[in-house]
Amino acid sequence: MKNIEIDFFSVQENKPVVEKKEKLNKAEMPVLTGYVSPSGKLVLPARTIAQLDFDIDNTAFKVGKQKGKRKAKSLYMVPESDDQSETFRFTKAAKSSTMLLPIILQNNGVDYTKAKYTFTVNPFDYKETTALELKLTKEDNAPKKPYTGKQRGRKPKIQETPE
Repeated sequence: MKNIEIDFFSVQENKPVVEKKEKLNKAEMPVLTGYVSPSGKLVLPARTIAQLDFDIDNTAFKVGKQKGKRKAKSLYMVPESDDQSETFRFTKAAKSSTMLLPIILQNNGVDYTKAKYTFTVNPFDYKETTALELKLTKEDNAPKKPYTGKQRGRKPKIQETPE
């Protein structure tokens, strides 16, 4: 008979690992979104505002884009403590907060009148403060395909041509 080497399990190896729960909590971070309205307003829904660490209604923001770019793919919002002439504020709407920026958006290549734009909100550190990056994405409004199934309703009358 052969000598078989056996590796035995311990009782500790049969206990569940607690680390998996911690990884799940990190993955549950929701995506914060908003959109650009047809009138040129940046709209942040109430559920997005609730998960941000800002008091949106009482904070003034400096709004900008990346230097050297002609079209804005992202807007950057840096909170300012004192009210300056270069700052913008959110105004309270029914279930959201809005910031009116129509001319700035059009001048930077965001044509909100022809297409719908959405954005994701990502907090980042800027000069020892937490700022927001609004990454813009254009939604495709492809026309609906015509219905090709069975026609509904009455059949059209067939007109006979006299011979």
